[in-house]
Amino acid sequence: MDNEKKQQYVTQMRAVFNKSALFADESLQYKMPLEPEPGDTVTIRFRTMRNDVDAVYFISGKLREQMKIEYTRNGFDYYGIKIPVGTEAIHYFFEIQCGKITCYFNKLGVTRELQEVYSFGIVPGFKTPEWAKGAVMYQIYVDRFYNGDTTNDIETGEYFYIDRQVRKNDKWSAVPESMDVSNFYGGDLQGVIDKLDYLQDLGIQVIYLNPIFVSPSNHKYDIQDYDYVDPHFGKIVKDDGELLQPDDKDNTHATRYINRVTNMENLEASNQLLIKLVEEVHRRGMRLILDGVFNHCGSFNKWLDRERIYEKQEGYEKGAYIDKKSPYHTFFKFLNEHDWPYNEFYDGWWGHNTLPKLNYEESPKLMDDIMRVARKWVSPPFNVDGWRLDVAADLGHTPNFNHTFWKRFRQVVKEANPEAIVLAEHYGDARSWLQGDEWDTVMNYDAFMEPVSWFLTGMEKHSDQFRADLLGNADVFYDTMVYNTPQFYRQSLDVSMNELDNHDHSRFLTRTNHCVGRIGNAGAEAATENINKAVLREAVIMQMTWPGAPTLYYGDEAGLCGFTDPDSRRAYPWGHEDRELLRFYKNAIYIHRKYPVFIHGSIKFLHKDFNLISYGRFDRHEQVVVVINNRAEQVKVEVPVWQTGIARTEDTKMTEVFGSNAIGFSTMKREHEVKAGILTLELFPLSAIVLHREEDSDFDFYKTKEQQKKA
Repeated sequence: MDNEKKQQYVTQMRAVFNKSALFADESLQYKMPLEPEPGDTVTIRFRTMRNDVDAVYFISGKLREQMKIEYTRNGFDYYGIKIPVGTEAIHYFFEIQCGKITCYFNKLGVTRELQEVYSFGIVPGFKTPEWAKGAVMYQIYVDRFYNGDTTNDIETGEYFYIDRQVRKNDKWSAVPESMDVSNFYGGDLQGVIDKLDYLQDLGIQVIYLNPIFVSPSNHKYDIQDYDYVDPHFGKIVKDDGELLQPDDKDNTHATRYINRVTNMENLEASNQLLIKLVEEVHRRGMRLILDGVFNHCGSFNKWLDRERIYEKQEGYEKGAYIDKKSPYHTFFKFLNEHDWPYNEFYDGWWGHNTLPKLNYEESPKLMDDIMRVARKWVSPPFNVDGWRLDVAADLGHTPNFNHTFWKRFRQVVKEANPEAIVLAEHYGDARSWLQGDEWDTVMNYDAFMEPVSWFLTGMEKHSDQFRADLLGNADVFYDTMVYNTPQFYRQSLDVSMNELDNHDHSRFLTRTNHCVGRIGNAGAEAATENINKAVLREAVIMQMTWPGAPTLYYGDEAGLCGFTDPDSRRAYPWGHEDRELLRFYKNAIYIHRKYPVFIHGSIKFLHKDFNLISYGRFDRHEQVVVVINNRAEQVKVEVPVWQTGIARTEDTKMTEVFGSNAIGFSTMKREHEVKAGILTLELFPLSAIVLHREEDSDFDFYKTKEQQKKA
C-alpha cells in the first residue's frame, strides 16, 4: 500500500469510527486468566467506543468468530469471547467492521500488518513468578558495594591475572583504572548483609548479585569453581601460604591464594555465609537472584586449571590443561590434540584465553554437571530465588543446541524451585526463547533501556555516540517501543528487568551530559561534568511507571556517575550520597509499589510531540497518566485521558501524586480538571508528572483464579 492510499485509509476510518478507542492487550482486563493451564477457558475482550462499530471478530488461525458485547462502561463497549485452550499456543488478533470499512487490531494497534509475530498470544502452562511481577530490583556489583569483612580482602600480590599481580585498592573512593579487572576494593557478602536495612528502607524487593562464585577477577564472569562462593566474598578461616614475590607471574607460587580458594573450610564457610544472606533477605520478605555464567568459565577453573592452582591439591582431579586423560577433557574444545601436558590451545569465548568456552555438545558429563549446579543453588539449604543468565544466547555452538540446553535448564530449575525466575541477558529479539519452555524473561534492552536513553539523552548506552536526531524524537521512541514490545508475552513483560544502566554500560546520569567517550580517552572527571539530574528523574519516573520490574544499579540512587565498563563500576559512595536524589528514589519507588495498576495494568500511548510523550496505565480500578516534558521550556499540552477508560460525558478530576522538574521533585498532591475526557496541563521544563484516578469497581481483577471461583 503506497503512502497516499494509507492516508486515505486512515482518513476513512477516522470519518467512520473512533480509531483511538479501539483497544486490547494481554493484561488481566483483556485476557483472563492471565496464565491459563491446559483445559482452562480464557475470556478475551476487546474495547470500542460505545455503539461505534458494527462487529468485532476474534481471529485465530482458521477460527473467525464474532464477539458479543459483554458489558458497556464509561462510554465504551467491551466485546468478549470465551476460548477453550489445550496444550498448544494460540495466537490471535481482531477484525473490526464498520460499514464498508474493515480494519484489524494486533499488538501494533490498528494495522494491516498481520504477521503472527505481532499477534496476541495464549501459552497454556507458561507462568512467571508472581513475586517478580513489577518487583523493584537492585543490582549489586559485590566488590564495589560495601566492605563488611576486611579479613577476607584480596592482598596485593596474592596472585597474577592477565597482565599484572592483583592489587587491593586502599582508597574506597578511587576511580577505576582503564584496565581494572585485577583491582579489588573489598566489597563482600557481609557488606550486603550489613546494608539490608538500607535496601529495605529504599523499597527494594529483589536483590540481583553479579557473580559471587570463586573467580580471579573482580567481576567474576570467569568462574573458577561453580560449587562455592569465593572466600574473598565470603569467609576465610584458614589463611596460610605466601604472596607472590614482585614480578613473579607463576601462580603455582601463589600459595596463599591457593589455600584461600581450595581449602574446604574456607569454601564451606563461604557457602554458609550465602545461606545466612538468603535467610536474612527472605526474613524481610525480599528475594535474591544469582548471576549464572554457563557459556564459558575461566582459565583458573578447576576443570581446566591453566594456572595449575589445583594440580597438587588433594581432593581435586587433574584439569584438562594439565592432562589429556583428565575427566574434564571433553568440557573444552582443544584445537591441538597433541600438546600435553599443559595444552594452551583451546577454544576461548570471542578468542579470550581467560574465558574458555564450555563444550556441551561433546560432553554429556559437562551438561549433567552444570544442570546439577543450576539445581543446587535454588534448592535447600541455599534457596536462591533464581538465575540471571550471562550471554545466554551465545551458549553452545549451534542455535538448536542452545534451545535444547535452555529447555532442560528451565525444567531442572523449575522442578527444584517452581517459584525461581529464569532471566536472561539478551540483546535483540528474544521471542524464540520466550515461548514458555526456556527463559521467563530478559534484561529489557530493546524495549526499555535503549529507547529511553535515546529519547531523553540522545546517547548510546555505552556513551559511544550522541544522536541529535534521536534526542527528543517521540516518533522514533513510539515506534521502537511498539515494534519491540511484542517480543514479550505479558507474563514475560511483567517480570522483564527494566534498567537504565548496569555494569556493562555507562551510568545514565553520565549520559545526561551528552559527552561521548570512555574513561581511557575522556578521563573520569568528564563523566561527572554538566550532568542533569532532572533528566535522570524523568527517566526514573518512566522506569517506575512502565510495565516490568524496575531495576536500580547500585549507587544510581546516590548520584554515581561513570562512563562504560569499567568506569560504571565505581564504589558506592557511603557517607557521600546525594541525599536529595536518594530521597527522590525512595518516593518514586513508593509510588510504583503503591498502585497495583503499575504491576497489572494496560499501557497506551496518549500523546507525542518533540521531546514530549504521555502514556496511560489503566484497568477497571485505576487510571494513571504519565506526562514527560523533556524540553528546556514550559509547554502546554492536552492529553486525551479518556483513552484510559475515563468517561467523556462527565467532567472529572485527576490527582497529581508525584512530579519532578528542572528544580526538584514534589510529592504534594494537586487536582487537575478533566473536561470531556481531555486533561490540559502546563508543564515546567524538564518535567515528569504522575496523575492518578480511582473509581469503584464491581470486579477485582487482581484476585487469583481460585479466589474468583470462591467469590
